[in-house]
Formats: sequence, C-alpha cells, structure tokens
Amino acid sequence: MEWFWFASSDYWLSRLVFQRALAAVYLVAFLTAALQFRALIGERGMLPVPRYTARVPFRAAPSLFHRHYSDRFFAGCAWGGAALALALVAGAGDAVPLAVSMLMWAALWALYLSIVNVGQTWYGFGWESLLLETGFLAVFLGNEETAPPVLVLFLLRWLLFRVEFGAGLIKLRGDSCWRDLTCLDYHHETQPMPGPLSWYFHRLPRPLHRVETAANHVAQLAVPVLLFTPQPAATVAAGLIVVTQLWLVASGNFAWLNWLTIVLALAAVDGSLVAAPPALPAPPLWFGVLVVAVTALVLVLSVRPARNLLSRRQAMNRSFDPLHLVNTYGAFGTVGRVRQEIVVEGTDETTAGPDTVWREYGFRGKPGDVRRLPRQFAPYHLRLDWMMWFAALSPAYARSWFQPFVERLLEGDRDTLRLLAHNPFPDAPPALVRARLYRYRFTTRAERRDTGAWWHRTPVRDFLPPTRLV
Repeated sequence: MEWFWFASSDYWLSRLVFQRALAAVYLVAFLTAALQFRALIGERGMLPVPRYTARVPFRAAPSLFHRHYSDRFFAGCAWGGAALALALVAGAGDAVPLAVSMLMWAALWALYLSIVNVGQTWYGFGWESLLLETGFLAVFLGNEETAPPVLVLFLLRWLLFRVEFGAGLIKLRGDSCWRDLTCLDYHHETQPMPGPLSWYFHRLPRPLHRVETAANHVAQLAVPVLLFTPQPAATVAAGLIVVTQLWLVASGNFAWLNWLTIVLALAAVDGSLVAAPPALPAPPLWFGVLVVAVTALVLVLSVRPARNLLSRRQAMNRSFDPLHLVNTYGAFGTVGRVRQEIVVEGTDETTAGPDTVWREYGFRGKPGDVRRLPRQFAPYHLRLDWMMWFAALSPAYARSWFQPFVERLLEGDRDTLRLLAHNPFPDAPPALVRARLYRYRFTTRAERRDTGAWWHRTPVRDFLPPTRLV
C-alpha cells in the first residue's frame, strides 16, 4: 500500500526538535509536581487528594489516584514521569521500535493526566490542558522508523491556531484597553508574576506600548491564519510566533505556556529548508489506520472549541472532556490597572496590639520585599505564588485553601515552608498569623535611583485578621 500522501520526510528535523523540546517541558512539569505536591495536595496538604477523590468520581476526572493514593505513590509517579521525560529528551524514543516509542509518550500523557485531574485549584491553569493536548498528539507523531504523518502535523497547527487566535479574540472581545491599544501601559506591572525585566518593559515610552499592543493583535489574529498556507509561508508564520513568545518570555513569568507555544510553532517549520531530510520508510499499516482514527476523533471533538471561538461569550482555558483532548485557550481578556498583593505576617506574641512586632514571610516569585528584583522562574511553575495573585484579586479564589495555608504556617509545617523563600520563624512557629492587602506599583526612575527599590507599596486593608491555632 502506498502512503506517499500520508507522511512527509521534510518534517523529520522539525519532529526531532519538537519531540525533544516537548519532553523537556514534560520534565519541568513533573519536577514541579514532585517538588510541590506534599504541601498542596498531599495527604496533609491544603487540598488533599484523598478528600477530592472521595467526592469526585473517576469518570469525571480519570486518574490513577482514584485507584490508590499515598504520598509515596504520587512521588513515584512524578519522579517516574520526570525520568521518562528525561529519557525522551535524550532521544530514547528514536532508539526503540515505533510501538514502544508510542507507549513511552502515552505513559507520559497518562501520568500527567492523572496528576492534573486531582490537582484541583492548583492545576486549573490553561497550560496544563495545553501540555496534555500537545502530549496526546505527540503519541501519534512516530519516530525515526517512519516519516512524520502529515495529519498529526496538521492537528498540531490546528492546536497552535486555537491557542493564538483564541487569545487574540478574547482580548478584542474583552477589555477596552486592547482596542484602544493602552493595555500594555498596565500589563507589565499588574501581570501575575513579573520577571527581572518587567520594570524596564513597564517604563518603555507609551508610544512603544501602543506598538507592542498592535503587534500582539497582528501576531495572534493574522499570523496564525498563515499556518495553513503552503511553505515557506507557514514557516515564516511559525517564526513570527516564536519571536512574539520570546518577547513574552523576556517580559514575565508564565510557567511553560510561552515555551510550549514555541514548541508547537517548531512543528510547523519545514525542516528541509535547513537540512536535507533522510529517506524514511513508509509507515506500517496499523500506524496509518490509528493516525486516521485519531485525526477523525480530534476533528469531531474540535466542534465545541471551534464554536467557542466564534461565540460572543467566548470562554478561556476550558476543557470539554475529562481527558483534555481538545480544549479552548485564551489569556488576559481583562487587564488590571492596579496591582494588589497579600502580605502574610506572623508574630510570636500571644496577643495582637498596636505595638505587636510582625515579621513578614517571603515568597519565591510574587512581589514582597520592595527592594528585591523580580526573578525569572518560568518555565518552572510556582503554584502557590500564582494563586496568591488570584487571591489578591478576590478572596473567592482563596476560599478553599488560604485558611489551611495559614494553619500550616502556625504549625510550622516543613513542606509548606519549603514553598517559601523566607521563613521569619526558623526556631519555632508563630503564635499568630495575619494577612494584609497592599497596593504595589513599580517605582519611577527617580524613585528607583533614590531608594534602590523596584516597588512602592501602600496598605489597603486587612485580608485576614490575626489568627491562631484552635
């Protein structure tokens, strides 16, 4: 049987780079899970997995942990996923038979799906679904035993299109500042987790912010359409998307969202423009049939996400099935004009009064000490720091986990303290903990020169009154 229409060796190099890079993103995701889970969703975590699986059935959130959960088992899955991802980064997928390679990619996807589906609030980010959808398609991309299947390459472009075009539409339909090109007057300062260059981006002249915003609209609404045009136009479109994403990498911390978008763009690059492709064999019949079946499944499941793109009430970052096979994406439909931060403090005094000395806990990524330069953590994901940003927007975001977080500070819980950069009570836990809301803004150039501070903050109100263990 001839399969010349089914696969293209021109994308051999693109597949190689895509698979290695995707495995690297998986590696970061599993390391993030392994190093943070005990405090967040462990047996003694803020939102324990056993409590969640007791009330949510398997069919609603398929996961290995419905069958069995222990911290040791979760750690084994997370570290095992990291080891498998590292092997694929090193090229193990091309050193084994095609079927074994597919099983390796499928195992990565199943392990991470199991984590996401019990991760609750801590795993409610769009890049979790994006990694799962990308990882599912990677199972059917093949290895060096066959040329890359054109249908899967098309599905990867369709995914990238939805990521970019969905983000562009949600902006135009959302905040008016995207339409009058003023959103980036605020965004670099109010984004969830600024990076080391965010102060400098914020202080760019306002006309340049207008250029940034207009360029964003072009990159997300016009360029993605070119992904479906013949080469080399599709490669040029992919390159423009990569440049745009690197700009976002430089200006903030968005976990692996930008890096994974870059990985998807690489799959649209015609590798034959860089190096002559080797002669790869035609795929076996069973592989071809499987790819056609998966393509049909994804196209059917794409109907609801496609309708969502066209809807005036477009939803962001939503999964339409519990396996996260085909999802909808988007970001920053609304941009905050004011940054608020929750500052958590403790005291070893047993009663709180006007003369009480409060000592501040330090977080790894979110703003705290006004003199500390924001740091680069992405693609690593600081889940607690991100949720603290949401909690500052509205206490509703913190309803399920903030009180357990405070209780663990009062207990001096070791796993929780490991999520923080500074524990002001190294010898014994505090007697009282409180939280206060502050308004933060980047300092002006003159303030930065005079004080050395990157931030200026003013108190707004109490977020949580002084609390003790009951």
